[in-house]
Amino acid sequence: MKGWIKSVGSVLLAGSLIMGGIGLSGAFKGPEKAFAEEVQRNVVSVVGKGELSIKPDIVYLSIGVDTSAATAQEAQKSNGAKIAKLTALLKTNWGIADKDIQSTQFFVQPNYTYSEKEGQKVKGYNAHHTLEVAYRDLAKVGALLDAASGAGANNIGNARFAVENSSAFEAQVIEKAMANADVKAGAIAKAAKRGLGLVINVSQSEVSNNPIYYDNMKMEAATADSAGGTSIQPGEVKVTTILNVTYELK
Repeated sequence: MKGWIKSVGSVLLAGSLIMGGIGLSGAFKGPEKAFAEEVQRNVVSVVGKGELSIKPDIVYLSIGVDTSAATAQEAQKSNGAKIAKLTALLKTNWGIADKDIQSTQFFVQPNYTYSEKEGQKVKGYNAHHTLEVAYRDLAKVGALLDAASGAGANNIGNARFAVENSSAFEAQVIEKAMANADVKAGAIAKAAKRGLGLVINVSQSEVSNNPIYYDNMKMEAATADSAGGTSIQPGEVKVTTILNVTYELK
């Protein structure tokens, strides 16, 4: 009986070892993986720049009113009346639509004075309100600013000239950037005694989340003409984009 038990024990032990071996073998081996090695290509990467100089067709004017008064309420009320007068002038006399007039800044803050004897004290309040006005008759920008000043505007910022409908120029500037990339890549391939192959990848560099961007030329300083009015020269607007292009070398 003891011999039979011993034999059974030996069989069980051997079976356990066999099963354990199979389990361990599977654990060490792991699942088979199918993969393909990526082929390294001979490539050249360049940056292509496209640029167009265009006459602007719209200007964005910053026109504001600053008003001082003894109290915050008085400053705000007086400033509001001047802004209302200015807005009425822009709409009625200059035909500017509601959608082209937008408040961009408004605040009322105290004015402080300081002396060694009394320290810092509040001396009145200042109310500030700025409008951004879109205007399309660029020949009359100077006259519009003069009229705004006459209506109470005493804080006039720089004019920002732009192209209102950019879609007509986007394709052109992209084509220029691609042509520029072709020239650069071709020159590099020739210098390396290689041939230029197909384009592998193209990406457009973004500027302020807008891949087509406008470099507004600095507005020339406002000058008084012979009639005493303000003269504004819009100049040109640069439409620019940048492409990162990768080519295959033959």
